[in-house]
Amino acid sequence: MSRLLVTGGAGFIGSNFVHHLVAHTDHHVTVLDKLTYAGNRASLADLPEDRVTFVHGDILDAGLVDELFADTDAVVHYAAESHNDNSLHDPRPFLDTNIAGTYTLLEAARRHGTRLHHISTDEVYGDLALDDPGRFTEHTPYNPSSPYSSTKAGSDLLVRAWVRSFGVQATISNCSNNYGPYQHVEKFIPRQITNVIRGIRPKLYGAGHNVRDWIHAEDHSSAVLTILERGRIGETYLIGADGEKDNKTVIELILTLMGEDAGAYDHVTDRAGHDLRYAIDSTKLRDELGWQPRYRDFEAGLADTIDWYRTHEDWWATAKDATEAFYASKGQ
Repeated sequence: MSRLLVTGGAGFIGSNFVHHLVAHTDHHVTVLDKLTYAGNRASLADLPEDRVTFVHGDILDAGLVDELFADTDAVVHYAAESHNDNSLHDPRPFLDTNIAGTYTLLEAARRHGTRLHHISTDEVYGDLALDDPGRFTEHTPYNPSSPYSSTKAGSDLLVRAWVRSFGVQATISNCSNNYGPYQHVEKFIPRQITNVIRGIRPKLYGAGHNVRDWIHAEDHSSAVLTILERGRIGETYLIGADGEKDNKTVIELILTLMGEDAGAYDHVTDRAGHDLRYAIDSTKLRDELGWQPRYRDFEAGLADTIDWYRTHEDWWATAKDATEAFYASKGQ
């Protein structure tokens, strides 16, 4: 593979993957991104033009997708609507992008015989009880609880069906919660970091007992590249770095690392249908493909992330204003 197409490559985890490809491979990368509010050309601004080509477009545009697939060896599909709160407010964009957009890509992969890797989420499995010692595996039944996770579950099932019914050369990965540079300030960790930078008290949904399994975006990127290169066609791989933390612990750690009182935050009304706990068992990925995470120390990875947001206010400042205005209208 020498020519890769990355959909959603100007978004958070997509742009991190593009940076990883440039740093660790010789591939030429074409990024296809619609540049919704979650996509940012600035996330790719420092990459060499002879290695990265940007195409502004929609994965629902079948003609454009077909043209790009004709000149591509493999596709990594990150493009998605991904914010739970937004899916509760207006589910329709999630159906369009996550379901119909994935269908458009699968049909192009079918026509051209193109290798496809589909990026998904652990939220398709629903949630686990806080006192449950178990973790999600590749055999956990799907049990999505929001329009976002339901549409991601639907896109996963489409990929599986196109592999079995039409012989599409595809793999799937379901990952736990990412953190790191280039993440939109609507998300939990960057919202709290940028609140502290701006002198705004951070906000915590409910009591903050909800648990997420955190992984640095660089580790997610290395795992995806490993699956693309060595994963078995038709297989699903779960990506996780054993980073379970409850939201209360995370917000207090952010405040501590930023030199603030650990209790200097406000509780706000919990989100409807807020999943309790996510936890990933990535044994298959590690044993079968030999992948290991680099950022095993969550505190160190979080400190690096805080430093990035402190030194890149020009990247997030405009989005921050719009995000806080939206949350203020919701009392959050």
